[in-house]
Amino acid sequence: MTPSILVPKRIYLLRHAKSGWAEPGGRDFDRSLSDAGFAEAELLAETAADRNYRPDLVIASTAKRCRQTAEALNRVFSGLVEFRYVDELYNAPAETYLEIMSSTRGIPALMLVGHNPAIEEVFANLCGNETVARTVPEGYPTAGLAVIDAVDDSWRLRDFVVG
Repeated sequence: MTPSILVPKRIYLLRHAKSGWAEPGGRDFDRSLSDAGFAEAELLAETAADRNYRPDLVIASTAKRCRQTAEALNRVFSGLVEFRYVDELYNAPAETYLEIMSSTRGIPALMLVGHNPAIEEVFANLCGNETVARTVPEGYPTAGLAVIDAVDDSWRLRDFVVG
């Protein structure tokens, strides 16, 4: 996907923070962040704010661990950012993330909060497999945030932050 005036000029790709295991008989969708995950989410949110990485819109999966990760951002940005939660990001392929990204016309900076492997696949689609291999050789970490800018007719990784 190449940038155009129809899509954001900056994309933030955030994988949810570390989650705990599902409760016995519970659904994957309902998995909560672990204690370490809550700390990761808070640290990531503070680091993003310190670096002035503030999206105009956050679109997050409705899965509990994604909502909890997004809530850490919401506390730090305290009402300055719009948050939307969509079911379509849960258990979705990268194409769904890209379609949602393309549908956000007029939003200068968009953050997607979701799940692997889709987040890593979107990262590869935008920045290329070499950038992915160089940036996250062990795979896209929990509370990992790729900051990607539209430059000319391509996407370029600006930064990668881990909570």
